Amino acid sequence: MSADSPRLRLGILGIVVVSLFATLFARLWFLQVMAAPTFQVAAESNRVRIVQETPVRGRILDRNGTIIVGNRQSAVVTVDREAIAEPGDREALFASLAPVLGKAPEDLEARYQDGRYNALLPLPLAEDVPEGTVVYLDERQDQLPGVSTELVAVRDYPYGALAAHVLGYVGEINESELEALASDGYELGDQLGKTGVEKTYEQDLRGTPGVTKLEVDSQGRVLRVLARRPPQPGHDVVLSIDLNVQSYTEQVLAEELANARTRRPRTSDVNYAAPAGSMVVLDPRDGAVIALASYPSYDPRVFVNGISQGQFDFLNDPANHYPLNNRATQGLYSPGSTFKLITAVAALRSGLIDARTSIVDDGEYEVPDCTDQCIFRDSGGGVDGTVDIRRAMAVSSDVFFYKLGADFWMARGRLGLGIQETARDLGLGAESGIPLPDEQAGRVPDPETKQALHEENPEAFPFGEWFTGDNVNLSIGQGDMLLTPLQLANTYATFANGGTLHSPNIALRVQEPDGAVVREFGPRALRQVALPPEVRDPILEGLREAISTEEGTAYGPFAGFPLAEFPLAGKTGTAQTRANEDVFDTSLFVGFGPVFNPEYVVAAVLEEAGFGSTAAAPAVRRVFDGLAGLAPFPTASEAPLFGAPAPAATPPAEQAPGVIVDASD
Repeated sequence: MSADSPRLRLGILGIVVVSLFATLFARLWFLQVMAAPTFQVAAESNRVRIVQETPVRGRILDRNGTIIVGNRQSAVVTVDREAIAEPGDREALFASLAPVLGKAPEDLEARYQDGRYNALLPLPLAEDVPEGTVVYLDERQDQLPGVSTELVAVRDYPYGALAAHVLGYVGEINESELEALASDGYELGDQLGKTGVEKTYEQDLRGTPGVTKLEVDSQGRVLRVLARRPPQPGHDVVLSIDLNVQSYTEQVLAEELANARTRRPRTSDVNYAAPAGSMVVLDPRDGAVIALASYPSYDPRVFVNGISQGQFDFLNDPANHYPLNNRATQGLYSPGSTFKLITAVAALRSGLIDARTSIVDDGEYEVPDCTDQCIFRDSGGGVDGTVDIRRAMAVSSDVFFYKLGADFWMARGRLGLGIQETARDLGLGAESGIPLPDEQAGRVPDPETKQALHEENPEAFPFGEWFTGDNVNLSIGQGDMLLTPLQLANTYATFANGGTLHSPNIALRVQEPDGAVVREFGPRALRQVALPPEVRDPILEGLREAISTEEGTAYGPFAGFPLAEFPLAGKTGTAQTRANEDVFDTSLFVGFGPVFNPEYVVAAVLEEAGFGSTAAAPAVRRVFDGLAGLAPFPTASEAPLFGAPAPAATPPAEQAPGVIVDASD
């Protein structure tokens, strides 16, 4: 072995040691100098916690300043988490608290384990605690370590179910909503508008959350408050709704549905089911919604502090007719003879007929060059004799419009699809744009939509080809034509005001709590529909005579109304629907007035309630009595009638026999 070998080995070892120390010093230099800002931020984030404080939600008012939705104080029982960190302490406390709060110990433990509650804040164990319970707990602070009570603001609906479908309700944000709104500062456990105005104007109503910076130790325990920014309350939203008109309209709707359930058609041993319906009151001058009623309804107060599973199941049970559905904007109906307005406008605008064109209505119409199902009869079996467009509107002559439907189809090469084009021009087949969620667009059927429906569901739509008979059915609002009550009202509002199609507004303005205006919502005109005098005048005269002349289909319901002082025009409609083995008639009516300077359009759709003249027209008449000042509107107040869902249909064997009705459209 060479004498240099130990020296060589020591040299190599020295180099290795020096390299290791150099690497260590380089790493220390990197951590302390280069990466110091990063670790400082991380350390700061471990030391500081941000806690949000929920702001007081803005109020919702009607057009007259009446508070429809406000806030009230709710007593909440909370517990300091540090006091129950040990399972034994938690079990003992929950066993003592459970009977006082009316809960099971397991429910309180589930609250503790629920990750939606901020671990840095006291844990809420019960909400809306009675005053007596609060006093009881406050007097026993020494026996219940960590337990305290506090007052928080929760939503208050002083009129119960009144206008529930317009207002909507507030609930706890779910995970999918949080994912979409996380950038807006929402957290699990926050309250969020779920439907109606509460959802549409969420950003205005919510306000700005408060922010508190807390210093915590390594165990997550709060040491001190570093900074605090108080929450800013939300803005108020002032609606176009008149609460007294809304209240009365809801009452009328419920009562007329109840009246319909005491009647039965001549052809059936079963009373009308009349389970549901809707009424809409619009201002045709600017598209403002004055009332929007849907029956059955619900009480939004059941959603405050969370709805029980039993209540939620009840509201979604088909036997209760889906009270959560806003039928005014989501219910889809065949318009029946109310659609004759569209067919009449189309025929006069296209030159298919003029005001002098007449035919002889002998009660039935035979489609030319037809080989199957060629005869279409008047729905009421009537014979109206010689009719022109004016009289056809007044007496609702099906035969006159059957012929228009057939003639349009046979002249499609020259005139196009005149009925469908006019329907879309007047706003049908598309959302109206009302600022309420989940509005339905409806359907204007044509050859393309029929083929698409057939391909999608051949069992329900066995034929994909469009026949002359389809156009005949469409001319009187039957077949696959579907619209919402709001669309129906808005179409007639467009005709009433001379041709301006508005997108309906549900709110007038957003304002500060002190009344200072933040922003206003003016009329939103979508387009101008051509309604020259030679088109509008004969139709308008027919709509007036439907109410004012003895042969008019709505003469009976409006008998005694002061038409000389407050002239009205309107149209009845009846759409056949099938329930089980029975065929029932859905009742429709639309009216507007005063005719020469219209201020109101009122539309009613009563499901399975009979002819338009026997159910919907009387409902609209009653609302116009109030609007014309003949009967003072009662002051709005909470009433169980408004919110109670219609009963499920009673089996025929147990059903009291109803009055037999035999009326025209």
